[in-house]
Amino acid sequence: MTDPLNQALIGRTEVNDLDAILAVTNTDIDSAVHAVTDNADAIFTWDYEKGARPALNKLYEKAKTAQWNAETDLPWDTDVDLEQMARLLLPSLGIESSDLSGTPLATWGDAEWLELGIESQVWTLSQFMHGEQGALLCTAKIVETVPWIDAKYYAATQVMDEARHVEVFAKYLDTKLEGHYPINAHLGLLLDDIVADSRWDMTYLGMQIMVEGLALAAFGFMHMLTEEPLLKQLLRYVMADEARHVAFGVLSLKEYYAELTDRELAERQEFAFEAAVRMRDRFLQQEVWDRLGVDPKIAIPLTQASPMRIEFQKMLFTKIVPNCKKLGLLDANNSWLRRRFEELGVIQFEDWADTEAEYEAFSLAGTT
Repeated sequence: MTDPLNQALIGRTEVNDLDAILAVTNTDIDSAVHAVTDNADAIFTWDYEKGARPALNKLYEKAKTAQWNAETDLPWDTDVDLEQMARLLLPSLGIESSDLSGTPLATWGDAEWLELGIESQVWTLSQFMHGEQGALLCTAKIVETVPWIDAKYYAATQVMDEARHVEVFAKYLDTKLEGHYPINAHLGLLLDDIVADSRWDMTYLGMQIMVEGLALAAFGFMHMLTEEPLLKQLLRYVMADEARHVAFGVLSLKEYYAELTDRELAERQEFAFEAAVRMRDRFLQQEVWDRLGVDPKIAIPLTQASPMRIEFQKMLFTKIVPNCKKLGLLDANNSWLRRRFEELGVIQFEDWADTEAEYEAFSLAGTT
């Protein structure tokens, strides 16, 4: 759909304009640091009453007993069969079932397809790692900016969680795979926007609901797909943490959003839509095709035409849509966000379990 508002929100009028999507590139891949101006105030609170918000206090108590050690709780001596991992991943890309005639991929043999699977695996885990660093910074910001002591307490435990997640993905990439990719430009822009916003609840919305919500679904998909035992256990540990993180966002924002005006809710709806589109765009893996010497404008339409790939991209929103509904964002302002999610083809998930209701099911207790 062509919409002038899209230009302001996502930088293009047509949501599915592939040329515009691919025109967004990472411009500082050679730099080891990236600075973003944080415009938020650091908020002290002199109200130290622990448990004033019982649900947040319960989450905090659970988080204190759910910490795990990335060095000692995972079997890092596991031998990883990189080629077998790649073979299992390839069907999820959907491209082998497409009509490849007349494209550079028509001449590919087993070696090229295997390389695609390996590069895709490395790229996917690299973006997980970068997103976890974004969560590390954003949660530290929440500790600074949220005005409630129960939320500060819980957010402090999440800072530790996110540091651990960055650690495990970086170690897996560096010791079991073949290095890593730079951050995808669309993910980078979204993280910049979240960090730069001065409103504490926007940090929650962008990171806890949108980025972490999509990550929880993506981790679950990869956990289901992979048979590599170290990665499977790593993902299971991370998912247990992530479910608490998303629940933290839902618990905090549903109270705050109940008091907002329509205009204020509209700003949050627009931000949620922008985040949803940017996260969808970052899964196109244009950097992989560039590395393999294939024009992304040729390869990406082939993957996007695959029914399996279409369903995969939709399933990434299984946590986001019900959580937005729980927060009242779907139907505020004449259902603006509902219509946008309909256009993205993901509204069917609105009645799936929200993360506040299901986070305990992700607990590590009694699981492997």
